[in-house]
Amino acid sequence: MIPVAGVAAKDLVDSFDEARDGGTRRHEALDIMAARNTPVRSALSGVLLKFHNSVAGGLTIYASDPSNRYVLMYGHLDSYKPGLQEGDRLTRGEIIGFVGSTGDTSPNAPHLHLAVNRNDNVKEWWKGTPLNPFLVYRSK
Repeated sequence: MIPVAGVAAKDLVDSFDEARDGGTRRHEALDIMAARNTPVRSALSGVLLKFHNSVAGGLTIYASDPSNRYVLMYGHLDSYKPGLQEGDRLTRGEIIGFVGSTGDTSPNAPHLHLAVNRNDNVKEWWKGTPLNPFLVYRSK
């Protein structure tokens, strides 16, 4: 499921291979544009691995899928859903946060930065092989 309430697959634009930082790296994520404070939902059932706040990603949630082979990163959040804790089991479709523009992004372009990594050790939630989430939604 598309993890931003009210967004349809036809509204998505593939930004995975776009250059960032003056062309020194690829984006390796899908930006889903939406109004600030639009609910962000868990794309899959799994486990909330980590709340993180960084200069680049701002307020971020890292979550595993049910198989513990993939880690999803939900970045640039305005806020987390109150009451969530690291280690919580997530249900597909459950609200986990709200769209924002925290981190290294324009305050005038709130969006969800969705990254998916293949990862054989979800305890190392920051690692993995990037996969393009747009390819999943394009087929819908």
